[in-house]
Amino acid sequence: MSVVTACNQQQLPWIPIISALGFLILLGHLITIVRWIITTTSPFRPLKDLRSRYGSWAIVTGCTDGIGRAFAFNLSQKGLNLIVVSRSRDKLERLSEELLAVNEHTLVRILALDFAEDVSDGVRELAKVVKELEVGLLINNVGVTYAAARFFHEVDDQLWRKIVRVNIEWMTKVTRAVLPEMLRREEEPSST
Repeated sequence: MSVVTACNQQQLPWIPIISALGFLILLGHLITIVRWIITTTSPFRPLKDLRSRYGSWAIVTGCTDGIGRAFAFNLSQKGLNLIVVSRSRDKLERLSEELLAVNEHTLVRILALDFAEDVSDGVRELAKVVKELEVGLLINNVGVTYAAARFFHEVDDQLWRKIVRVNIEWMTKVTRAVLPEMLRREEEPSST
């Protein structure tokens, strides 16, 4: 028997052990990936009861089009009542009718505010409403931008002021107006 053959025979008992260990490590990673897929894909994920977790009301700003509109319908389907905030009262009323057609149990309050203007009174009104209702969610979706792609230096000052006012100033003020009451309610002992 040659020296090479003797060495190969001595190493053979370790190969199944190392292979089994490698297989177990690979299997562990595979289980982790499958578990992640199952918990993050909608059909397998357990639905959360938003109403019992956050309260029966949600505020959605910028809700008459696009993502905000989708949020409004989704929250309504999950059983939440809505305070819808956007600049066009007509669009808000149409949205309210459509929401009620989808879920007749949804209560909808409308607040027409043009965030490009001074909406101090409207934000104060929103803060009062939050004190009256069990608001637990704020979807602050309002926002503006310019119509077509431009370089920073090409945008005029008036448009920049509008963008900053809507996207930063008023969005922050809305959050600041409603958050304290939401936090206070969260700290209250549960009656259930």
